[in-house]
Amino acid sequence: MDIVRISSHGQVVIPKAIRTRQRWRTGTELVIEERNDGLMLRPANPFAPTRLEDGLGCVGYQGPTIDLDQMDADALGTLSEAWAEDDR
Repeated sequence: MDIVRISSHGQVVIPKAIRTRQRWRTGTELVIEERNDGLMLRPANPFAPTRLEDGLGCVGYQGPTIDLDQMDADALGTLSEAWAEDDR
C-alpha cells in the first residue's frame, strides 16, 4: 500500500507503478467518484467509441474465403500495431 500526501493545491501524485499498471499517461482524464469508504478513480473514456458497423465483423462479406490462420495472423498484426501506438 502506498501513502500519498495532498498538496496545498489539492493535488495527489499517483505512484508511477500504479500509473504504469493502469496505462495512465500524462494527460489521461480521470473520473473521481466519492464512495462511502473513500474515492474511486477511473479513466473518463476507458474504451474508444464504437459503431454498430465495427461490431458486425464480416457479416455480409462478399470477398474470397480467408484461411483462419491468416485471419489470426492479420488480427494479431493489427493488435500489435495498436499496442505499439499506445506505448508511444
